[in-house]
Parts: sequence; C-alpha cells; structure tokens
Amino acid sequence: MLKSASIAFNLQRHSAQPLFVQLCEQIRQRIVSGQIDTRLRLPASRNLAAQLAISRSTVVTAYEQLVAEGYIEGRRGSGYFVRELAGCDYPGHQARKPPTAELADLRRGGSALTHPGYPDNRLFPYRQWARSLARSARLSPQAMIVSESPFGDPHLRQSIANYLADWRGLEIQAQQVMVAAGSVDALETCIRTLTLPGDVIGLENPGYLPLRNLVKNQGMRIEWLAVGENGAELPRHSRHKPPPRLAVVTPSQQFPLGGAMPANRRREYQQWANTHDAWIIEDDYDSEFRYAGRPIPALASLDGFARTIYIGTFSKVFSVSLRLAYLIMPAALIPDFRQTLSRFGVKAALPCQRALADFIDSGNFYRHIRRVRRIYAERRKLLLELVEQKLSSYARFRDHQAGMQVAIELPSGINDQAIALAAQARGVQVSPLSSHYGGGGAKAGLLLGFCPFDESEIRHNMDVLTSIIEAQAGA
Repeated sequence: MLKSASIAFNLQRHSAQPLFVQLCEQIRQRIVSGQIDTRLRLPASRNLAAQLAISRSTVVTAYEQLVAEGYIEGRRGSGYFVRELAGCDYPGHQARKPPTAELADLRRGGSALTHPGYPDNRLFPYRQWARSLARSARLSPQAMIVSESPFGDPHLRQSIANYLADWRGLEIQAQQVMVAAGSVDALETCIRTLTLPGDVIGLENPGYLPLRNLVKNQGMRIEWLAVGENGAELPRHSRHKPPPRLAVVTPSQQFPLGGAMPANRRREYQQWANTHDAWIIEDDYDSEFRYAGRPIPALASLDGFARTIYIGTFSKVFSVSLRLAYLIMPAALIPDFRQTLSRFGVKAALPCQRALADFIDSGNFYRHIRRVRRIYAERRKLLLELVEQKLSSYARFRDHQAGMQVAIELPSGINDQAIALAAQARGVQVSPLSSHYGGGGAKAGLLLGFCPFDESEIRHNMDVLTSIIEAQAGA
C-alpha cells in the first residue's frame, strides 16, 4: 500500500491571498527544498481538505496548478506524486542582490479573415483608451514626440515593470525594460546584441515562422529543438559541435502546439545556459490567456543565473495596431542593448507609449484582460465542442486550457496546406500546422483561432472547415 507524505501547512485565512494560492506555494517550496520525498504520494485531496478544514476544491485547484507547472504529476488510481527536479540551486533561495544606485534612482474589432491568435477588435475598450490618450496629450504633450531614452518612455517602462511583478512574478527595475515595435523587433534586437553571423541559435520545431525567417536572414545557423510533452528538448553539443549561443523558447504556452514546459525542463535550461555561457530568450506571447488556475510563473522569474531575456507583447491582449512589445534584459546587458539601438536605431513608435502607461496605471488594462479572458474562454469551449462533434473522425487535439488558438492534428494523408487555401477562398483563415516545422518531422494539422469570432461566426467557420476536410478525406 502506498504511503502518503506527512506535510504540515500554515494557511492564513484572513490573508488577501486565496487559500489555494497559499497551499500551492507552500507545496512548491517544500518540493524545491526537498522536504517532500518523491517516493511518497501527496495526501489525498479529501484527506488534506479535512486536515486543513478547507474545501476539497481548494486542494484540487492547488494540485492542478502544480501539475500545470510541472512540479507534480497525477497517476490514475494512485494520486499525485512529486516529479524529479534537476539538481541545481533553486533561484528563489538565493540572496537577493541589491540594486545599483542607478536602478535605485529609477524606483522614484473582428473579421473572418483573421489569422489564429489575433484578438477581437470589437472588444477593444475604445472610450477608456481615448481618455488615456487625451489625458496624456494634455498633461505631457512633449512625451508624444520627445524620447528621454532609446529604451522607450520611462513611465511606460515603469508600468510594465509593475505589471510583470503582479502578473508574472518578475522582480525587475524599469531600467531593464525596453519597449519594442512588436515581438519580432524585440527578437531581432536580441539576436543583434547577443550573436554574430554564423552563430548557432536553438529554435523550437515546430515554432514561430517569422522568427525562423528572421534568423535565416541574419545569417545564423539553426539547431532545431524537437518539441515533446515536456516542451523543447535541450540543445545538444559535443567536442565537434559547439552549443547554440542562445535558444528561443515558449515555455508558458508552446507555439504552435500548446502546453507548458514543466519545472524540471525549465531548470535544465537554466543549467544549460549557465554552463555554456549561453542565453535563453523566453517568448511569453500570450500568457494572460490561461483559462484554468493561475498563470504559470515565467521562466525568467526562476532564473537565478540572469541568463534569460523575457519578451512580452501588447498585440495579443490589447491591440495589434499599436505594434508595441517589450523585452526585459538582465542588468548586466543594458550597455550592450543600448549600443545595439545606437547602431541600428529605435523602431518603437513613441506617441502612444505615455497613453499606454496611463491606461495600465488606471487599472483599465487589468479590467480589459479579465473581460476578454472570460469571453475568450467561452468561445474556446464552443470551438472544442464543435471540433469533437464534427471532426472526431479526423482530428486529434490536446486541451491545454490556455492560449488564443487550438492546434488540431490531422491524419498524415490529408494535405493541411490545401485545406487552408480552400478555407481562405471561402473566407475562413486557418494556419496549416505543417508550415511551422523547419527541421523535419512535419505533422499535418491546423491552427484554429477563436478569439476574434462570436458564436455564430465560430459555428459558420467550423461548418466550412468540416465540409473541406471531409471532401479531402474522401478524395
């Protein structure tokens, strides 16, 4: 008979932090510190709930969050067990470094012709945004024209730092933030700063097509990192094969397949980067859209080696038209990134940056995220139900309960690119999964967007796709 681990917890019932969050954090800390033996089973949710005098759903929610983060795993009929973690020091246990004097000073609407992963412009908060624009233009008109720093508006950089501290657990200073003209601009700046032509870069396979084209255009060599259940595989190296200079990964929601990189693999990546004097670029493109539990902590928030550059964007959660993204650089790299901008110029448009800072600081940005996440969750649920109803004979998918699109896998005999072209001709835009593979092993499938569409549009799109796929399968 399996023995369960004996664990004591201290939950503060009057804390502003929800009980399931407290429980989740305390279990996580005990796993990382080795206080929970991996040979033992975690207490059954019903028993632990009774022990702590809390609801069973609170325990289940905490366990499910830890499963999503990769700290524990559920075994059918046996319960929950701790996963083996890589043997490196947990960054959260390291002494926090004091900021430099300079850092301390800085403390004072939708269409059927829309690509998967785009937001619904009809949900954009136009009136609130107009007020932020008017207020910033009235109070600081010079900020719309004159830049104090090549890294962007200082108010927006501080607002981003505050937002990431709240949302992603990143303890950074505004000085580490660079505003970019979209995520591709941020990625290009990283490549120009950290690599030389001919260097090797690790890219996920499948992955983000614009990034693949960017890397090739910059004269880089690619090491393809196959994506499995634990996310992207680690780069390989030998005496005759140097390790990549950097690796670009999407650990919170792999693009395009979905799924989160578990804690063990994240720690292995941190070890790899520290051992080989390499860099990790964390492309966190849509982490706001997680529909179960809390957002998974950013890889950069666990990086005690300061080897991770974090990239986020406003295109997914707010507006594609703004063309604004941001990157967070380790403090030691600030001079290098500054030199890159002086050589190649600044691309991020300035006029809306102060207004976006006002929009975030006013709380409207957070309210907008909560609203659209609720709506997108309903649309996603409908899409998955329709896929099961209409395409169960052809399509397979995994429900990762996150993201702005769903990847479905089709039988190998079906031409996903032909399906995408036929759908486009009928006003429905989907992305063939095979086009996202660059290193071989391509699988047929489709990326289905749901965020820009209401219920009637989703139903129409699925009717169109079903007829096309059935015709392809029967040909």
